[in-house]
Amino acid sequence: MSTYAIGDAHGCLPELKELLEAIAFNPNHDKLWFTGDIIGTGVHSLETLRFVKSLNDSAILVLGNHEIFLLYLQYHHKLLENFSLLKPILNAPDSSELLFWLRHLPLLHHDSNLGFVIVHAGILPIWTLKEAKTYANEVEFALQNNSFDFLNNVEGTKPDSWDENLTGCLRLRFITNVFTRMRFCDAKSRLNLTCSTELGKQPPGYMPWFKVPDRKNKDVKIIFGHWAALLGNTASEPSVYGLDTGCVYGNKLTALRLDDEKIFSVKKHVV
Repeated sequence: MSTYAIGDAHGCLPELKELLEAIAFNPNHDKLWFTGDIIGTGVHSLETLRFVKSLNDSAILVLGNHEIFLLYLQYHHKLLENFSLLKPILNAPDSSELLFWLRHLPLLHHDSNLGFVIVHAGILPIWTLKEAKTYANEVEFALQNNSFDFLNNVEGTKPDSWDENLTGCLRLRFITNVFTRMRFCDAKSRLNLTCSTELGKQPPGYMPWFKVPDRKNKDVKIIFGHWAALLGNTASEPSVYGLDTGCVYGNKLTALRLDDEKIFSVKKHVV
């Protein structure tokens, strides 16, 4: 039995199936962890969503910003014309079932036996793993029990810094942005959600979240996706594993075998 973490698929279903063949995935024995954003930019988003859901207990998917945005769109149908690749999901006959499934997925998954945690974007540097779990649970509860109010207020980039005294939609929005949108922040963990560039081109004073000095979650191995511009290049930071290698942009889809940290990749199919 092996556990594999797979980076952002973004609707690249042929590449995902090829990758599963390359690792000889057996759903009766092996487990898959997905970094989120299995939908979004690729042409097979609906089919990819259905496929991952069909894996049942063999797969764990943490929510990415594209899954959150899809759930947001169900209450903002007038925006659908601008997001044609997500439109088939909301118009599908099994749409309600798929959205219900998504609303009950986690933002963070931790396996203490394997020693790994997986999130879509990252964990705020000033949060311990214990705190991160607590905050993730707050958003998960809101998504499952008060989804309309939560999703109707989830979009936005403010507040950009953490305060334990935050309440209501501002608190939930910040937590969601950390787990699903964060890339750069400053030494005090203030977020910059407008910059998605490769390293070295960020605004002065900002750095990758995993490079912030005295990061409080360095004691756990963190798997994340979201940041295609990195191309998985996080080797300089021990215990951080970036798996979004930009398949949908013509690069690769990547898996990490947690047992021995071996990397597997397949190239984007030429259409």
